[in-house]
Amino acid sequence: MVHLDAGCSNAALLATAAVQAERFGAGVIGVAAAQPVQIGTCDGYYSGDFAAAERGIVDAALERAQSEFRDCAVLAPYAREWRSIPTLAPIADVVAAEARSADLVIAGIGKRSETIGNTHADIGDLVLRAGRPVLVVPPAAAPAVFETVMVAWNDSRECRRAVADALPFLKRADRVVVAAVTAEMSEAHIEVGQVVAWLERHGVTADRHLSPAGRSVTERLSTIATEHDADLIVAGAYGHSRIREWAFGGVTRDMLLGGNRCALLSN
Repeated sequence: MVHLDAGCSNAALLATAAVQAERFGAGVIGVAAAQPVQIGTCDGYYSGDFAAAERGIVDAALERAQSEFRDCAVLAPYAREWRSIPTLAPIADVVAAEARSADLVIAGIGKRSETIGNTHADIGDLVLRAGRPVLVVPPAAAPAVFETVMVAWNDSRECRRAVADALPFLKRADRVVVAAVTAEMSEAHIEVGQVVAWLERHGVTADRHLSPAGRSVTERLSTIATEHDADLIVAGAYGHSRIREWAFGGVTRDMLLGGNRCALLSN
């Protein structure tokens, strides 16, 4: 399932969805949701005419997203269904609920529209609520088959879940690197070795890359990913969605926004 932002272009997102659909022989469900711009910002009541105008804006945005999905030539062979959802609920809640139909959610990193209202699921909320792995596609990402995959390892439940969810990608990769940035090098050596052995039992050969903690984990992971020319990062997601606190094994929002690598995130 691919979540389109009804407030902006989704070209990179759709191209990535098409590449993955071809690799896995999968069908793609498209979904977009939108809130009226006034929700949560106005006091009192507004007139029926005003409400109708707002609904018209939302409907037009959803129609544009549907057209973008339907008109994407590279995705057309795999497009199976479209869902437009005008809503008053948080977009992440809506998209997470729709994920009941999917094995994987593909989403970009958007920002709130100034004219339409909210059209994009907060990535942190979506990952924490979807119950499915989420493939996050940064705006600068080019379509990739994920030849080199880096696992951003830390010994958490979320990371273990992420590695298991990523097995289809790991099995198809040309190279897999399990990377850990830590102050406890001896423990990490044992943990990463066990992860590599587990992957081997599933037919995945993986290298290890351990780095001592010193500077920012995000910076170090980004450097390691660059050294190995990784085009996909796998990480566990943890956080508190209510106060918008989330982190992904060191793969922070800033790293996703500023980079061109996709990330597969699980909770």
